[in-house]
Amino acid sequence: MVIVRDDSEGYCNPYRFCYSPASQPTCTAQADRFGFAKYFIFKQLRRTSGLRHRRCPPPQSARSSGGDARLRVTTHIGDFPLNAKRLIVLLSLIAFGCAVLTQANVAVAQDAQMSTADAAPAAMGDPSIPLLWYLAPICGFVALFMAWKYYKEVLASDEGDESMIRVAAYVRDGAMAYLSRQYKVVACVFAVLMGILFFMAYYLKVQHGIVPFAFLTGGFFSGLCGYFGMRTATIAAHRTTAGARIGLNRGLRVAFRAGAVMGLVVVGFAVLDITFWFMALKWFTHMELNEITVIMLTFGMGASTQALFARVGGGIFTKAADVGADLVGKIEAGIPEDDPRNPAAIADNVGDNVGDVAGMGADLYESYAGSILATAALGVAVAHALGNSDVAADAIRFLAVPMVVAGAGILASIWAGINLVKTEEGATMAQLMRSLNKGLYASSAVILVATYGVCYNLLGDVEGVLWAGVASAVAVGLVAGGLIGWSTEYYTSYDYAPTRGIAKQAETGPATVIIAGIAEGMKSTWAALAIIIFAILASFTFAGGGDNFMLGLYGVGLAAVGMLATLGFTLATDAYGPIADNAGGNAVMTGQKDEVRERTDALDSLGNTTAAMGKGFAIGSAALTALALLAAYVEEVRIGQIREARDCVVEVMPKAAEEDSVALGEIYYMGGAKFGSKVKSGTIDSSYDGYMLLNRKRALVDMLNERLGADGAGSVKIASLTPADRESDFVQTTTWIDRDGKSHALKLVRSSKASLQQFMDFYNVTLMNPKVLCGMFSGVLLAFLFCALTMQAVGRAAYQMMLECRDQFKKVAAYLVDVKGMSPENAAKSENWPREQVEHKGSLIPDYARCVDISTKNAQREMIFPSLLAITLPVIVGLIFGVAGVMGMLVGGLTSGFAVAIFMANAGGAWDNAKKYIEKGNYGGKGSDAHKATIVGDTVGDPFKDTSGPSLNILIKLTSMVSVVFAGLIVKYAPKISSFLGLD
Repeated sequence: MVIVRDDSEGYCNPYRFCYSPASQPTCTAQADRFGFAKYFIFKQLRRTSGLRHRRCPPPQSARSSGGDARLRVTTHIGDFPLNAKRLIVLLSLIAFGCAVLTQANVAVAQDAQMSTADAAPAAMGDPSIPLLWYLAPICGFVALFMAWKYYKEVLASDEGDESMIRVAAYVRDGAMAYLSRQYKVVACVFAVLMGILFFMAYYLKVQHGIVPFAFLTGGFFSGLCGYFGMRTATIAAHRTTAGARIGLNRGLRVAFRAGAVMGLVVVGFAVLDITFWFMALKWFTHMELNEITVIMLTFGMGASTQALFARVGGGIFTKAADVGADLVGKIEAGIPEDDPRNPAAIADNVGDNVGDVAGMGADLYESYAGSILATAALGVAVAHALGNSDVAADAIRFLAVPMVVAGAGILASIWAGINLVKTEEGATMAQLMRSLNKGLYASSAVILVATYGVCYNLLGDVEGVLWAGVASAVAVGLVAGGLIGWSTEYYTSYDYAPTRGIAKQAETGPATVIIAGIAEGMKSTWAALAIIIFAILASFTFAGGGDNFMLGLYGVGLAAVGMLATLGFTLATDAYGPIADNAGGNAVMTGQKDEVRERTDALDSLGNTTAAMGKGFAIGSAALTALALLAAYVEEVRIGQIREARDCVVEVMPKAAEEDSVALGEIYYMGGAKFGSKVKSGTIDSSYDGYMLLNRKRALVDMLNERLGADGAGSVKIASLTPADRESDFVQTTTWIDRDGKSHALKLVRSSKASLQQFMDFYNVTLMNPKVLCGMFSGVLLAFLFCALTMQAVGRAAYQMMLECRDQFKKVAAYLVDVKGMSPENAAKSENWPREQVEHKGSLIPDYARCVDISTKNAQREMIFPSLLAITLPVIVGLIFGVAGVMGMLVGGLTSGFAVAIFMANAGGAWDNAKKYIEKGNYGGKGSDAHKATIVGDTVGDPFKDTSGPSLNILIKLTSMVSVVFAGLIVKYAPKISSFLGLD
């Protein structure tokens, strides 16, 4: 039995279930620590026993006193508290388990080497999953358990007084109402996309039938992470305010633990979703590893689609409210930020949750999952490129590395990161940042050590691979992530010269503030770009890219995994920001003491910087992940060619789909300089393969196409090929005799064996190809057009919000004239307006719900077109310009989108903190002309940093994911469309 008591009042934990006979309703001070489970048991027993269950609320005095109402759980086993002993035991078990798994893997590897001659064929067909891999799903469960634990801690914190609870309820209800409406819109979009994917899978047969379901699960878990994160944030903000009444550390602890819920939910669900899909496809299908990883990549499209809608919709909502509240409230009416007299104040706080919490959670979920999936797909490609004796066994080891590293990152984020965050009373911005950096550095160090152990265990005996170099690629990602975070802090925090320089420009008005902010934002891109350049080159080289190109790309993917390995911690710091912002709003709206507001201001200022750092991490990882996805796209093109070859053979010989040996060895021309063949006995997809014509001359291809068009499928067959061997890069030769009896030499390579360079040569992916250039310009066009559309959407929504606020201000003045008898002049002064809602002529003033509704409707309407543009344009470009055009579009979108995203995020963060620097009393302080100038700059920066900028990193990856999912369609139909348009 666990005793749960409050140190000050002695009441029982309000979030434990208590049980008592119906005749004795008083709750005891004891609560079983398994009370939630026993709730169901007592529910069945109460009919006969008279027992009943209920929640026991804390006394009102304890809720409103503001005293130290910490809950303490005490029980004893020996001389240690139970929670400390559990932690020690858990860490010991993990260490012991890793040691056992290491020894087991070594033994398995030795056994495999001893029996290679006898068991090689079987091992290549069905490689076993390394035991160390199971650490990943275990850590996923640990993350969800710790998220639940932190959630309960937040829930058990002091809620504050009645007014704080009431304001928090306004925000929570508005946020949940918005999220419900957004998910309905997104559900309709997903239904349409699911229909398209079903059509492609089951009618056109250009992708696997599992893809629509994988797409759906990706979107579902992405949305679920946003929901859980926002639910936690909306119950944590006023508790943070209540904690700030006691001290700065108490407020920081509550807000950061609430942010940790978001971080751990994201990494937990992502790892579990990935590992469960892998186990299901590995154990219950006959697919090979390369096809499994490519199919799993498509689940990332669902996550990216949901994330883009969440980011764009949430960003439009929050910035419409923020801009309207600032321009009309602060500048026109002279009302402070988050003042209850401003009707847009609640909508502003709601927006912080739907944009910066729900949107951010969905955003980083797909970043995290995408980096793991892309690297896993590259790992399988690396094994085939190395060509060792046991390719399948090597492939599954490469595949396991990013998943196990992610699992180790979860443990490091919890015990070496989140639990270290604390501060002292009166801490400066720099001291608060140091407290967060301590957790980041500690968790990074633990991950670094674990990564070298993981790579040694899994890759130490793989021929041709330097395991320490591969591990160093992960280290590069960790270092790059830290450097991007530091550079972002430097350019956005008011502790440093760039932001203070923007604040100084406010002395001459808003124009110079805007000029300075844009200039600093542009200048700040050099640091992020240089860091990414360093990360790409270093990770590529360390992993062994000089000897094997695919191995180098695998290293780049691992760098992305390394950058996001601490996501459980870094996302906690990111989600902490809007929670602290809402806590400050709650303090103002409920009239808390100045010292409370000072503490929440300190937490809020820290939150602005951590939010900017989180965006930097997300954008930086997007660049590395997108580069990995670029190579993974080629793997999907490879699978697309094999499916096209299967369809060609089955069209010529329908019985080939039913009988194992029918059409075996026959090679048919299928157009577009590609051939199809059934290469081994069987009827599954892996029984077929495609061939690419490497010496594709225009005259030769025209003759082949003309013959195919005149005589139909199967009319062009070629003779047997020379053997394929690694020394000749698997190139095979034969001859084809045309109708005139002329002999033509053909150089072919099988799709399953072709290298990345052979794919580039076949599709002519060079800068001299107009299709590539057109694709690059299309990618740049998409990035800038997307930003323009989202910025305009914020402007239109903010315009309606401003009109509504002005109208409500007039209603307040009319109320004071009609009811209070004030003169029109005095009624127009904001200092005379009531600080509580009043009823006049059948409506409440200020009407917070009306402003929330305006932001909600505009966000739902405005988010659809930019999001659909990001989904449809890659498909259109692919069908017109083919694979070469898609590669160009991905490169153009990546390079331009990355730079613009960094510029917008940093400029917006700097404008915001320049305003806060003046609000601390510099250059005239609040209400001065300099303050008003920085408010204008901040409103320009709002859609920069919270709508367009952070959405771009999702755009970069979504275009890659869409290209991967639709690669089969493009491979099969783009040559026909291109030929029809005369672009071939």
